[in-house]
Amino acid sequence: MSNEGQTPDLTGDRGLQTVRESTYKYALAGCALLSVLTTVGIIAVLFVDAAEFFSVVPITEFFTSTRFSPNLEPVSFGIFPLILGTLLITFGAALVALPVGLLTAIYLSEYASARTRSVLKPMLEVLAGVPTVVYGYFALVYITPALNVVIGGLNGALGTQFPTLGLFNGLSASIVVGIMIIPMVSSISEDAMSSVPDSLRQAGYGLGATKFNVSLRIVVPAAVSGIASSFILAISRAIGETMAVVLAAGAQPPDVPPTQTALGVVPYVAPGDLLALYSESAATMTVAMINIAVSDLSGGSTAYQSLFAIGLTLFVITLGMNVVSDAIASRYREEYE
Repeated sequence: MSNEGQTPDLTGDRGLQTVRESTYKYALAGCALLSVLTTVGIIAVLFVDAAEFFSVVPITEFFTSTRFSPNLEPVSFGIFPLILGTLLITFGAALVALPVGLLTAIYLSEYASARTRSVLKPMLEVLAGVPTVVYGYFALVYITPALNVVIGGLNGALGTQFPTLGLFNGLSASIVVGIMIIPMVSSISEDAMSSVPDSLRQAGYGLGATKFNVSLRIVVPAAVSGIASSFILAISRAIGETMAVVLAAGAQPPDVPPTQTALGVVPYVAPGDLLALYSESAATMTVAMINIAVSDLSGGSTAYQSLFAIGLTLFVITLGMNVVSDAIASRYREEYE
């Protein structure tokens, strides 16, 4: 009897395999759900405790007061000095990391040979893996004394009056945080530039452009979405840095410089007053959170709950920057066939 007219059974007994695949599916879904629940839980705790804090301290006082002293009389919960310190450190770190990281990415993507790239990229990854406390110690012990030597030499040779840096200062903290985020800028930017099709480069060379012109006028504009995202993510990383800033910048918030008036109506701060803040201690929002967490403040007190108000503010800032990063990436993303 022939079996040519029968369809072979290719399924076999899949009972055990179906159970195994279902187990994998629900285990992975459980991990994803755990991540979501953890995030929701953190946000809920921030909002609940911050709401209790703002029920006692007006939100206008929190954002406009120029003194933050949760455990010393007279008690004040103004976050403005902490925001100022955060902006000082972040701005200084961006001045260091963004140009150096972008130029490094251009070199790795457009100029470096495969052998050179295979050496430099792992070195950048090692730089990213150094503990942040090591960076802070390096700034405290080496960068600050070296900067003071340079400042003293400039003042003696040029007759300038640059202020001497204190043991804890914003300048060395900005430099070391900038060094920390260079790998993030260079790695993401290099990946974005490497994804640009070679046909665009060849078209530029065909028109007589040099490698430098092709790199800056073709490759960088084509990868601008990834480069902008790397900038914003690196700045978000600098805003949230803690240990390096604690060791390098200290725990004292900067003094808010006096405001002056232009034309009788426009308030402004003199650039010299802002630059002088880099020579002093410049505690950030994350540093203030650590100081509150390790202090002897009783849990549930208004001073202790200010930790969650600061954390919520920091969360909103970083969330906003991530949203802007995604919007820029979507707006300027180039799709190539």
